[in-house]
Amino acid sequence: MWLPNPESGTRICVGFDGSENNDWTALRAETVEGYSFTPRYGPDERPTIWNPEQWGGKIPRGEVAAAVDEVFRRYEVERFYADPQDWRSEIGEWALEYGREHVFEWATNSIKRMYQALTRFEIDLANGRISHDNCPLTNMAIANAKKVAKPGQKYVLGKPTDHQKIDAAMATVIAHEAAMDATASGWGLHESHEAIVFSWR
Repeated sequence: MWLPNPESGTRICVGFDGSENNDWTALRAETVEGYSFTPRYGPDERPTIWNPEQWGGKIPRGEVAAAVDEVFRRYEVERFYADPQDWRSEIGEWALEYGREHVFEWATNSIKRMYQALTRFEIDLANGRISHDNCPLTNMAIANAKKVAKPGQKYVLGKPTDHQKIDAAMATVIAHEAAMDATASGWGLHESHEAIVFSWR
């Protein structure tokens, strides 16, 4: 069962992992109390996960921009962390539009940064600090994601094969990192939100 989005006005942090024409592009969010979800946007309430094959071979940047705008207008966004690969110009525009105090570049190609985010995500998930909406696209991405060993006994996420996309998993981890960084800076008190807790294994 794919659970509905939180109510408008909910306090959230956002993670964005973008691509141009091969990998998918995904925007995931996490509430102040740890509910991870895929926002839906537009009149058709489409998920904020884009497969370029469904858009003529390229990510529909106009759709992505519309979704980002709706997320900022619908929710109270504290932090928006975005991987700048292929999207640096748009991220700069979003920072100007929605506030530099809310929009930040968050590069996933830093092994140390990504490893720290992944280990924190795993620990928090194991300890019940994260619940989620059971988004099937995200579930698929998390099932696809594999740990890739790196020097220094570290690891990052990688694709088993080129067609097994993991972008929604990356965006989920980035959103959690944004939420935890915001919490460390004094972001809000925990609110109640009913959610079914599923395990990602």
